[in-house]
Amino acid sequence: MTIRLHDTRAQELRDFVPLDSSNVTMYVCGPTVQSGPHIGHVRAALSFDLLRRWLQRRYGRVTFVRNVTDIDDKVLANATDAESWWGLAYRMEQEFSAAYAAVGIQPPTYEPRATASIPQMQELIARLIERGHAYPAADGSGDVYFDVRSWAGYGELTRQSVDAMEAAEDADPRGKRAPQDFALWKGAKPGEPADATWASPWGAGRPGWHIECSAMARRYLGAEFDIHGGGLDLRFPHHENELAQSTAAGDAFARYWVHNGLVTVDGQKMSKSLGNFTLAADVLAQHDPLVVRYALAAAHYRSSLDLSDSSWTEAEAALGRIRTFLERAQRTAGGDEGPAAESLPAAFASAMDDDLGVPQALAVVHETVRAGNAALDRGDVDEVRIALGAVRAMTGVLGIDPFSPEWRGTGSDTKTTTALDALVQAMIAQRAQARADKDWPAADRIRDAIGAAGITLEDTPDGTHWSIDG
Repeated sequence: MTIRLHDTRAQELRDFVPLDSSNVTMYVCGPTVQSGPHIGHVRAALSFDLLRRWLQRRYGRVTFVRNVTDIDDKVLANATDAESWWGLAYRMEQEFSAAYAAVGIQPPTYEPRATASIPQMQELIARLIERGHAYPAADGSGDVYFDVRSWAGYGELTRQSVDAMEAAEDADPRGKRAPQDFALWKGAKPGEPADATWASPWGAGRPGWHIECSAMARRYLGAEFDIHGGGLDLRFPHHENELAQSTAAGDAFARYWVHNGLVTVDGQKMSKSLGNFTLAADVLAQHDPLVVRYALAAAHYRSSLDLSDSSWTEAEAALGRIRTFLERAQRTAGGDEGPAAESLPAAFASAMDDDLGVPQALAVVHETVRAGNAALDRGDVDEVRIALGAVRAMTGVLGIDPFSPEWRGTGSDTKTTTALDALVQAMIAQRAQARADKDWPAADRIRDAIGAAGITLEDTPDGTHWSIDG
């Protein structure tokens, strides 16, 4: 068993060797909660949910930390007289949590808010000043900056030289020694809410964005941990700055850096600043959440994902094939799943071990579904049971088992399903009566009418069952 992950820092696939094989540690940058989530946020969180699930399968325990940035320039900018910054942040945090839960993303082990770790941030800043890698602004503004030229390793994550970098735009440049220096602490400014500032040795103010994650990762996972994750757009400046300030402070920090690809629209990343985003709430209102999960998971986590109407249609059809097989197989197997319920197919495990190859793993799922359907057609109950167990095991790992308790109540509207079942059952009864009367033309007409509606009938010893074609 060897998992290989693409490490952004090394720019290559590396064998994954955790610090503690009984407890893998992960930190993933969570949302800045200035507004509601778009579908790109959900895809990012889902990428690391899939990685977490696979690591849990391989190692048993994963301590997973995903933060909430609830104090930031954007949060303050979006607050209004009618809603405080902290009220806005809390409300948006709930929207993110709801979107994550809707598509089956497991809640983190810890989900710290930045505002709850201010003392740890100040302690980290003090260490950097003491070590000569940070300095308070000489203008008395209360700002504190990281001195990028004091740390030889600055730029190693993204393979950039300091001279080639653009100026950091996260604070007023007046107190900086160099344009690339970035803010660790931001002195309070006139007009900002009084409750958005904290006392510090350098003056009242609030933390810079980058110091928040370094401090929270250290607080919840220690000075060194296994995996740091986030979107590809966070590599610079956010993760570059995290790496620099944490290592300059003496922490080993993350051993592997893993980044997911972005959701794109016409080749551009989906973002709020570009105004080309699709809100997660709108997508979830239009599509079955399980279909959304499948569509977002179907592409490799490091690839760009350009979503269109066909994305949802293809995901729905694929899930329909899985669901139909499971329904047929469970009727035949009588709920008795074969040994594959305890062990995954080797090809599936190999795909997942290879940098979380979900597309290849899904191919194994569908190959097993096809083999299971063939076994059903020839009446090979033992092979049906093995296929059933394997499909349940694989879809369980991926979080897309349509019969898992987490997906009960999702999908088509219950009243619609009940009404459709009543109509189809009535037609099945009419067909059965026509066959009993040996009125074969009538029986064929009824079956053809049902088939034309995209519904498949399966005649079994215990009756006729229907399903919607995949």
